[in-house]
Amino acid sequence: MLKPLQKPIIAATLLSLIVFLLSMPAMAARPDTFADLVEKYGDTVVNIYTTQTVKESPRPQLPFSQHPDMPEFFRKFFEQPGLGENHPGRTMKRTSLGSGVITSSDGYIVTNNHVIEEADEINVRFANHEEYEAKIIGRDEKTDVALIKIEPKAPLPYVTFGNSDTLRVGDWIIAIGNPFGFEQTVTAGIVSAKGRSLGGGAYENFIQTDASINPGNSGGPLFNLDGEMVGISTAIYSRSGGNIGIGFAIPVNMAKNVIKQLKETGKVTRGWLGVMIQHVNQDLAKQFGLEKPIGALVGEVSPGSPAEEAGIKPGDIIIAFNGKEISQMTILPTVVAQTPVGEKATVTVFRDGKKKKLNITVGKLQEEEMKEDAVEENTTLGLTVQELTPEIAASLKLSEKEGIIVSNVEIGSAAANAGMRRGDLILEANRQEIKNLEDYSDAMSKIDKESSILFLIKRKNHTRFIVVEPEG
Repeated sequence: MLKPLQKPIIAATLLSLIVFLLSMPAMAARPDTFADLVEKYGDTVVNIYTTQTVKESPRPQLPFSQHPDMPEFFRKFFEQPGLGENHPGRTMKRTSLGSGVITSSDGYIVTNNHVIEEADEINVRFANHEEYEAKIIGRDEKTDVALIKIEPKAPLPYVTFGNSDTLRVGDWIIAIGNPFGFEQTVTAGIVSAKGRSLGGGAYENFIQTDASINPGNSGGPLFNLDGEMVGISTAIYSRSGGNIGIGFAIPVNMAKNVIKQLKETGKVTRGWLGVMIQHVNQDLAKQFGLEKPIGALVGEVSPGSPAEEAGIKPGDIIIAFNGKEISQMTILPTVVAQTPVGEKATVTVFRDGKKKKLNITVGKLQEEEMKEDAVEENTTLGLTVQELTPEIAASLKLSEKEGIIVSNVEIGSAAANAGMRRGDLILEANRQEIKNLEDYSDAMSKIDKESSILFLIKRKNHTRFIVVEPEG
């Protein structure tokens, strides 16, 4: 039997427990079904089929096919048309598939750039098997986002963009797409991580998920439980080609700005600070007096850049941009790129053990324009080059401010046979210093087309000479 003093104590305890339970945030339980969400938004997802015309390389006639003891069956196989060394090769059609999501009632569709970049024809198929031919409005290689357009017969259902910044690790998401050609496939999982980089570019800030994503899902949406699109499926990590629970998606907050610009102008203009940055690890954080390894460490400031004018110095650690925490280096290029050119921003740096706020006017990254008019292709050598930009230098971890970067080497070309690689920095051509495309063009004009060329290149912080023998 309870004593008189125990009754009020127990009552107070029970009241406190009730208040505590009522004040706890509702725990996100797994939904009983995703069916309602899929029924409502599934029709916004389309399948994309592309066709590309390619020329088959002729296979050389094998010497042993002419051996007198060769059985007739094998001789006919090796001597069939198209296999001789003088045969011009055959033209073939190559098809590929992907996914996309409708973003407006009048037929604008978002997908991955890698789904449509080399396509001659793009066809869009709906869940009801209705098909349309699509045209490219614009595409952005750096974020792997592309915008295409169809002319629908009637207004279409379309997605609502969510806020990928509010996603938390552990949140439920679903993916809809066209994996391996299986149309309108729905998979569910959670946000496994945020801010992932695969080492492929400056603007990688992927959402990682264990929702099953496979080839063909590329360009399809990730939805949150409110039916908002929060990501665009783009890549998987796999040793077999199939899903092993590690998929990656472009955050919709990054894609929104790209989509808007592609729709308005067909291209993307990015903000620019003019700094070379690197990751801050535990050892660097300790050396600079940071409590934890966050931010982007400035290794170099470009002369005349917005960063120099704002007073940013080598050794500064950028820890915030316009109030957004830069928890890791990969976040900074993304948020700067999304900032309108000419906009004033506040950069918070950690310098000499203290935080310091600096005002900066965001400049314009010139690489997009340069890509069209500042690229030179040498068909004789099989070499394509472009001028070095701060962004390219940062991505390749180069300290140089000038030079020529090899942007493409044709397979089987003279440059490829000599050992030239994409990403090599050309410093000299036949002992002539190369600082820009003008220097490169001048050097090439002085070299006989049949003469060998001595290149001095830099690769992974080491210089070497390469002799390229032009094909006769």
